[in-house]
Amino acid sequence: MSDDPVLIAGGGPVGVIAALALAQRGIPVRLFEAEADVNDAPRASTLHPATLEMLAALGLLDDVLAQGLVARTFQFWDRPARRLVAEFDHAILSDDTPFPFVVQCEQHKIARLGLERLKAFPHAEVTFSSPVSAVANFNDRVEATIETKDGTQTHLGSYLIGADGGRSTVRKQLGIAFDGYTFPERFLVLTTPFDFAAQHGVAFRAYFSDPDEWANLFKVAGDDGKGRWRAVFPAQPGQTDDEVLNENATEMRLQKFFPKTGPYEIFHRNIYRVHQRVAASFGNGRVFLAGDSAHVNNPIGGLGLNCGIHDAIQLSRQLSAVMLGERPESDLALYDAIRRPINIEYVQQQTIANKKRLEEKDAAMRAANFETLRRTAAEPVAHRAFLMRTSLLESVRKTQAAA
Repeated sequence: MSDDPVLIAGGGPVGVIAALALAQRGIPVRLFEAEADVNDAPRASTLHPATLEMLAALGLLDDVLAQGLVARTFQFWDRPARRLVAEFDHAILSDDTPFPFVVQCEQHKIARLGLERLKAFPHAEVTFSSPVSAVANFNDRVEATIETKDGTQTHLGSYLIGADGGRSTVRKQLGIAFDGYTFPERFLVLTTPFDFAAQHGVAFRAYFSDPDEWANLFKVAGDDGKGRWRAVFPAQPGQTDDEVLNENATEMRLQKFFPKTGPYEIFHRNIYRVHQRVAASFGNGRVFLAGDSAHVNNPIGGLGLNCGIHDAIQLSRQLSAVMLGERPESDLALYDAIRRPINIEYVQQQTIANKKRLEEKDAAMRAANFETLRRTAAEPVAHRAFLMRTSLLESVRKTQAAA
């Protein structure tokens, strides 16, 4: 095995999980994160059963359960009518997985849990405030240029994983195209302690179809464990940040959603652009892309973070097998051959369809969508098949068969 470590750009959950999985196999790793600390802004939080299986194998599941919320069911609603259309229950997957439920656990918690575990491995190093600014790809090694407070450094590695986000420097250094598009509307996220479950019977994951303004609701534990809800809405193209985020505008939006006496308490307001893009390749030579560096998608369905963790697990398995002499180096080509089509088939297609279902304007098509959801939820075989796909268990089983 080469003495050179695997270099990892990005200290979010994908980079950290890749580092932990490699370190547990005895592979030396060196992780570089651009920011001074883990980013704790409200971002992805849904962990599907397939991902829970992987976290359990890493020894992280108990901690994730302790810091998250179990969400066995999720719902589709007709927002204008304030009527529940269909509810899906992961318990139907009890014969397919030991974890027939979803856990709502914010991604910064996952990153921190992984970083804490990495401290036990002397062959794992983590450095913050150290962005990767350049990458050189050679036949027998990689070189990464790191910007630190003490100046520019060059680090040698056996391989490099680019997990440095949608604006990935690593991807740009490789000259890999990021094919796809950006939605014209931005997404608004409002975080409130108001209990939509107790007051309105909303599940911890709920999707609201509306031809004028679709919405999503998700409950997370919050850092204090007291629970808070994230409401997601589309912002109209052309609106300024202030027009969307000012106190009156956000209050009116929530009151229109679920009217109540008195104002909503809002902990956090955020607005961001949303993309559907996939890298033209997930690797080049000794450098590989994982997570948002390789693919981005709208958050409806909670698939992006999960697929990124799946990238990290498969890539770490293949790299460790090659570095330990268990598999030939040619096997690394399987990473791109498997993960890129899986992302397109399961993540891109599903998230695009999820958004289209929620924003559908044609009355007849909306009614047909609702009827399909009702029939699917009511029929056990269809119910299971739907959840096997949306939980990414189907994609993981397919990957396991191909690898």
